[in-house]
Amino acid sequence: MRVLLIDDHPLFRQAMAATIAGIAADIAIAQCDSLAEARRLLAQGDAPALILLDLKLPDSQGMGGLLSLKAEHPEVPVAIVSASDDPETVQTALACGAAGFVSKAAGIEELSAAIEALLGGEGWFPEAGIEAGRAPLTATQMRILDGVHRGLMNKQIAYETGLSEATIKYHLTGLFRKFGVQTRAQLLALARERSSPS
Repeated sequence: MRVLLIDDHPLFRQAMAATIAGIAADIAIAQCDSLAEARRLLAQGDAPALILLDLKLPDSQGMGGLLSLKAEHPEVPVAIVSASDDPETVQTALACGAAGFVSKAAGIEELSAAIEALLGGEGWFPEAGIEAGRAPLTATQMRILDGVHRGLMNKQIAYETGLSEATIKYHLTGLFRKFGVQTRAQLLALARERSSPS
């Protein structure tokens, strides 16, 4: 499995590459600092499993890079990684065919969760950007909620889902927000209440 990271900031690329490497040792990470270099690389070999694209590159500004990559390689999921994470930018990226949107301000847990979701074929967008509070649960969120419902601990849910404990904690925080609860016990009570016969 190969991930292509396109960003003109070397320190950010290194940090992101380290995060991806921490998820799975068998992921190969290719790095480019421009859209032109990425295009050359894509023309040479097999398509990557995921492209992570910065919105502001020396040879591409805004959604132009996303649109051209999607036109040339429609089968490859492209996720935006940007410091410009206002709702309008996120919505525009979604409308332009982005598979996800990751803020550069995200912490390690959120980055890990985002990369794992994207590599698993799921979309990933900030809640503020697409009003995810009203969106249906993702497949990963449903599996985690099911684990909570069955009384499993984070470590057990992580083992069952193949995700890291940090990623499980991150998703649980999101589930707490989505359901308007503050503790695991409240989430468990709510999950049991909603699954019991009426």
